[in-house]
Amino acid sequence: MSNNPQSAGQNPAPTADNKRKRLLMTLTAAIVVAGVGYGLYWGLYARHFESTDDAYVAGNVVQVTPLVGGTVVSIAADDTQLVTAGQPLIQLDRADTQVAMEQAEAQLAQVVREVRTLYVNNGSLAANVALREADVAKARDDLRRRQAIAGSGAVSNEEISHAQTSLKAAESALLAAQEQLASNKVLTDQTTVEKHPNVQRAAANLRSAYLAFARSTLPAPVTGYVAKRSVQVGQRVSAGTPLMAVVPLDQVWVDANFKEVQITHMRIGQPVELEADVYGSKVKYTGHVEGFSAGTGAAFSLLPAQNATGNWIKVVQRLPVRIALDAQQLKEHPLRVGLSMNVTVDVRKEEGAALITATSAKPLQTDVYDKVAQDADELIARIIAVNNGGRTPAPSAPAAASAARAAAKPANT
Repeated sequence: MSNNPQSAGQNPAPTADNKRKRLLMTLTAAIVVAGVGYGLYWGLYARHFESTDDAYVAGNVVQVTPLVGGTVVSIAADDTQLVTAGQPLIQLDRADTQVAMEQAEAQLAQVVREVRTLYVNNGSLAANVALREADVAKARDDLRRRQAIAGSGAVSNEEISHAQTSLKAAESALLAAQEQLASNKVLTDQTTVEKHPNVQRAAANLRSAYLAFARSTLPAPVTGYVAKRSVQVGQRVSAGTPLMAVVPLDQVWVDANFKEVQITHMRIGQPVELEADVYGSKVKYTGHVEGFSAGTGAAFSLLPAQNATGNWIKVVQRLPVRIALDAQQLKEHPLRVGLSMNVTVDVRKEEGAALITATSAKPLQTDVYDKVAQDADELIARIIAVNNGGRTPAPSAPAAASAARAAAKPANT
């Protein structure tokens, strides 16, 4: 009889085992397919890209520092404000520098007139030489006439002696006049009033005083946003003290810190895709690799690792890679210095160089200080022209100082 309870209870077991086997086989197949798929994805696509989230926006932080010391009387910009290159930011007290500039102006005018007198004296001294030459000729003729009639007894020996003495005196006076003319010519030969050493020295003193006067106004070196303002009205500052900074946000870049094993195929010029945490994945930036740091972060740290002393543990190093950004994208979605970025570099094309092989063709520079030197040269030229007999009008020292103050005075905070 087949109605055996034991055999009836054993029938479900093979069914459960089969289901478990099918699940395991299905899971195994899925893992294999996923592994093959990922292998194909990595081999055909992903291995050509290197990514890191250890990347941050960097930029030039241009310090505003005084070139002369003084007391702050006005501050025309504060943190977060946009300023343009050349815009006055800080005004120092000008009382002392104004007095020094006025004294230098007066000294230059006096020296020009003194040097001009030297050139005028050349003519008077030359006329004096001609007069003395005529006296010598007259004395020589008088002596010759007396010597010619000395035998006839019409002229005494005493008169002849007096004539000889007169000739010697005239010759001595001529020699003195010639030496005076030569001495004066030494001061004026091979130069002009404008190029005379005395005038040039006085002009240099005036230029120095004018620069000190003009530099009491601190302009913005570049166009950008004010940051790190630490100066206050009434504060006494010395030359070189950082007072605030200007950050040009249209010139930022990204420093991406890649592991040393990631830069094997990385080259200058390779395309880069970036995302900023502040905007999220909806905003994509494009750029390119601009250069590589000369050393890892650990090599340039304040306390570099001393691997030759004590126990040593290998740590994978990171190398900063500079990424240039698209200017139009920066304008549409501005970034700030220090923001976090996600960087992905396409390393498929390795035609670029591993290191920069040429010096920079675009040096960082500012021309906001050139106008001060030009104004100083124009002031010097006006003073020389007026005191050298020219007709070019020049403002007086107080007027020039007042005009410069009015042109450069910023608004009070």
